[in-house]
Amino acid sequence: MIRPIIFCDFDGTITNQDNIIHIMKKFDPPGWNTIKDHILSQKLSIQEGVKQMFSMLPSTLKNEVISFVLKEAQIREGFDEFVAYTKKHKIPLFIVSGGIDFFVQPLLEGYGPFAGIYCNEADFTVDNIKINFPHGCDPYCSSQGCGCCKPSIMRTLLTAESTSIVIGDSITDLEAAKLADIVIARDFLIERCEELNLPFQTFENFHDVISILETRVGVKQ
Repeated sequence: MIRPIIFCDFDGTITNQDNIIHIMKKFDPPGWNTIKDHILSQKLSIQEGVKQMFSMLPSTLKNEVISFVLKEAQIREGFDEFVAYTKKHKIPLFIVSGGIDFFVQPLLEGYGPFAGIYCNEADFTVDNIKINFPHGCDPYCSSQGCGCCKPSIMRTLLTAESTSIVIGDSITDLEAAKLADIVIARDFLIERCEELNLPFQTFENFHDVISILETRVGVKQ
């Protein structure tokens, strides 16, 4: 029997934009764009890159940063219906995000409860913003620098009877996509899946995701 379990990214997937990049563009610390490029080209680990970018911002900007991202973030069309669909059919929905708790948690408030929310954490008690990574890589992760390690989280939650579904958009979802039974992708993740010949289906909004799940998993809305 198919037992679908969904692992859904947050930035650029649930939200229309990548909130970390949106923050960096707004506050524009010198050199952040080069770090971003190094993350995407995998010259720099996700964990190290995110840590470096936020370390350029003083913690005194805390309220300004939080206010900006919560005001600017937009939830992708159909997400509310998608969450309702998973609840109706008792499909576990885990949010696995390389984003940061100060915007992931409040932006998801009102949509849950979810089977679980995994993300990175910000520390504003030191001079510059420090990012902590409570969900690191297990010994089986080939990257060993994911930040929030999505494949490691998947390995702790999946069983032999599970059908794993990964929904994502970027480099932070690539290792999870390699492990998944079904990949639903957009943006940069599409390019990487094509390069590696990983099977995937595309989406623009969560109505598309529901349609894909109806076909692939056989659970009608």
